Amino acid sequence: MHVEAEVLAAFPAEVQIPARLVAEGLDASSGTSPRVFVVLDDDPTGTQSVADLPVLTRWEVADFAWAFAHEINGRRQRAVYVLTNTRSLDPAGAAARNGAVVRNALAAAASADPALRLSFVSRSDSTLRGHYPLEPDVIAATVTEVNGETSDGVVIVPAFPDAGRVTIGGVHYMRGTGDDAGHLTPVAETEFARDASFGFANSEMAKYVEEKSKGRFPADSVIVLDLNIIRAAGPDGDPAVSAKAIADALDAATDSTPIVADIVTENDLRALALGLEEAERRGKKLLYRVGPPFVRARIGQEIRAELSGEEAFARTTPSEAGGLIIVGSHVGVTTRQLKALTEQHSAARIVEIDVEKLLAAETETGGADGYLDETVDAVVQALHGGDVIVHTSRLLIKAGDAAESLRIARTVSAAVVAVVNRTLNTFPPRFVIAKGGITSSDVAAHGLEIRHAIVRGPMLPGIVSLWEPVDGPAEGIPYVVFAGNVGDDQSLVQVTRKLSNTF
Repeated sequence: MHVEAEVLAAFPAEVQIPARLVAEGLDASSGTSPRVFVVLDDDPTGTQSVADLPVLTRWEVADFAWAFAHEINGRRQRAVYVLTNTRSLDPAGAAARNGAVVRNALAAAASADPALRLSFVSRSDSTLRGHYPLEPDVIAATVTEVNGETSDGVVIVPAFPDAGRVTIGGVHYMRGTGDDAGHLTPVAETEFARDASFGFANSEMAKYVEEKSKGRFPADSVIVLDLNIIRAAGPDGDPAVSAKAIADALDAATDSTPIVADIVTENDLRALALGLEEAERRGKKLLYRVGPPFVRARIGQEIRAELSGEEAFARTTPSEAGGLIIVGSHVGVTTRQLKALTEQHSAARIVEIDVEKLLAAETETGGADGYLDETVDAVVQALHGGDVIVHTSRLLIKAGDAAESLRIARTVSAAVVAVVNRTLNTFPPRFVIAKGGITSSDVAAHGLEIRHAIVRGPMLPGIVSLWEPVDGPAEGIPYVVFAGNVGDDQSLVQVTRKLSNTF
């Protein structure tokens, strides 16, 4: 464990950069060729740092056409999120889905406006879990296949300062909370590095790249934009100085060179955004592999204040039914958040999906319809009287390998989806909160049958996203996407209080 102040002491202070400076630079560079960042989000929690952007859970050409044409507050948006949910897929499935998304996005752009330029962002986990380098590899190869354009560099920015993930001196850390506040733990020393499907051994990003690429990209071939470069202008200097330093550092990038960036604050992200825009203005072709807040900074969006309960229901008439809180994630902070909610929300009914019983039913009978029927009946009955907390059992079923772990995860998620979907079609809830990345993705796309939505903003500062479904049976029901690994022990309580009429 390291003291953050001591680690930062070796580097300059941050450069103060307003979001509008980034937005103005992006508009100036775009000129008569409008530009849209297409964000392939490997679970839906990447939207938690942005506001008023379209979200797709399907990626047919027609879906992209809707997103590219959709206006919010009288203007088309600089980014669109596509919920790929590839973190729940095996490598072959993830590769196929990334390729399909890129091909359809490019086809839709060509039909909508020949001048429209797309930039692709592979959004993944701030604790380094996911299909890397597979996903940026597939995106790059597909772009080349479609239009012949090659990628010079892949910019890797996992930092998520709002949630306590920062990169300093090329090392990725998690900030401590409570008694550990002010301390940093290298991410490879956390529970996330022991993930059954996406575990890793290195916190130093260049070595992480070498590890995950199996040596294809040696650590010494990675371009590292440390804080000396990101903050080259100094606290009172011209941000253009930092932008030039960043662009100069990227001059050597070619053939998908990995580029990692130090990030500690939103100003660092904005400095990086200016530098990347300058590099692209010089002709560099870049792809991005990033954590949640990167897109906000890259498009020059202000940090949206957290939404109130009144704002969450501003475009709908709240139902008198109870709300539905779905908890699937098994990381430690989620389990603590669930405990706090069940202890404090005494009016809520608690329904557990017993994973051992579910898997046994699948094995013995080939399906779990009977068990799920009982669960749905209990949920619907309870919603007539108030909020319902549906959670999977907290005992994590261990599997022998990554493929079996994913199979179990998909089986459990399918059961959660079935419960949500049958409930929605029987007695729609007042709101839905889904806790966990795979859980919230499957609940959105299949449980609530959301195809198109607008992300309205965060329910807590910088984290926890509120979606407004704009079509399908969930239209008008506020949907909260809540990552498994964010917030403190009281965060789930705080979000539920905003939306509940019985808490």
